[in-house]
Amino acid sequence: MFVGDDWAEAHHDVELMDASGRRLAKARLPEGVAGMARLHAMIAEQVGDLAEEDVEVVVGIETDRGPWVPALVAAGYTVLAVNPLQAARYRERLGVSGAKSDAADAHMLADMVRTDSHQLRPVAGDTDRAEAVKVVTRMHKTLIWERTRHTQRLRHTLRDYFPAALTAFEDLDAPDALELLTKAPDPASAAKLTIGQIRVVLKRARRHNMADKAAQIQAALRARHLGQPPAVTAAYAASIRALAAVLLTLNAQITAMRKEVEAHFGRHPAAEIILSQPGLGAILGARVLAEFGDDPDRYASAKARKNYAGTSPITRASGKRKVVTARFVHNDRLIDALIAQASTAISVSPGARAYYDKQRARDADYNAALRQVANRLVGILHGCLKTGALYDEAIAWSHRERLA
Repeated sequence: MFVGDDWAEAHHDVELMDASGRRLAKARLPEGVAGMARLHAMIAEQVGDLAEEDVEVVVGIETDRGPWVPALVAAGYTVLAVNPLQAARYRERLGVSGAKSDAADAHMLADMVRTDSHQLRPVAGDTDRAEAVKVVTRMHKTLIWERTRHTQRLRHTLRDYFPAALTAFEDLDAPDALELLTKAPDPASAAKLTIGQIRVVLKRARRHNMADKAAQIQAALRARHLGQPPAVTAAYAASIRALAAVLLTLNAQITAMRKEVEAHFGRHPAAEIILSQPGLGAILGARVLAEFGDDPDRYASAKARKNYAGTSPITRASGKRKVVTARFVHNDRLIDALIAQASTAISVSPGARAYYDKQRARDADYNAALRQVANRLVGILHGCLKTGALYDEAIAWSHRERLA
């Protein structure tokens, strides 16, 4: 039996289908225990008197997280997480009108797992510890992204009415910059700040060379710039206070989540192997573990892990034309961590550096060469995880073909 489950914010549209493609039942089920119980009842009604071992229930759903997914797995169903891009392409295969509804998507997902289940990836059987690492690392990274966005908003706002602040503060999201902007969010009040007031804030932020930095900040804040009318300046100042308050909160929560990431990652059995890899510390290592997962059967080979990572190239061949390009469809969080690892690894690992230099000698640009280093490091990590061995510089690069 095949089940298509189209998940929305508060409900699930499901359709049950047999092996011939005939619809057996459909319903809109609520989120939570009540909806899951109703789904079990629908399946049981269709199974009837057949022995349980004679029936396989395959569920296609456009997500791999949320309370329904582990509940479906725990019930003994085969759960296939369908990539939204795959679902969109399959929808076009069934019809080109562009029409879309939740009920139609449930039908499409059921038909997709009926005909193409061999092409779809089952939901990974990650451990609870790996799932916990994923939750905290994703939140930590999300908060960092939010801080970057709010810092850019702060920068653009200051440019409109208070450009002197951009000269005075190198890091707008730093605690001392945010505190001074909160105290003096407009040119007039900032020009009145004394060296002593600025030094107190710098000392609280544990800055070095406080005397010189305080003098530089004061000089920049007192420099003459074009400004805005008083009423407009007051409105901008209120906006700056609000943005500074948000950034201060984000800074505090990023620090708190970092501690959570380190704690959860440190308790995982694979942490020692991952930390032995060049370029991976606790935070990047936790992100790599979180996005790869720890299901030992998820990646049949190093190539499969590289393909999921998005580090391996893809080939487009047609006739006499053959083009090799980077993969642009990938897990953004994972590729971000792997490229960061590679950029550090070429400084600390002689083998990674030699491999990077080899790619540059082939006229690969910086990004392409770094991606190739990341691809090689993924293969090495795969070998270490499969064998349970710590990273060894000599073995990794002298036998890279075997480990990759």
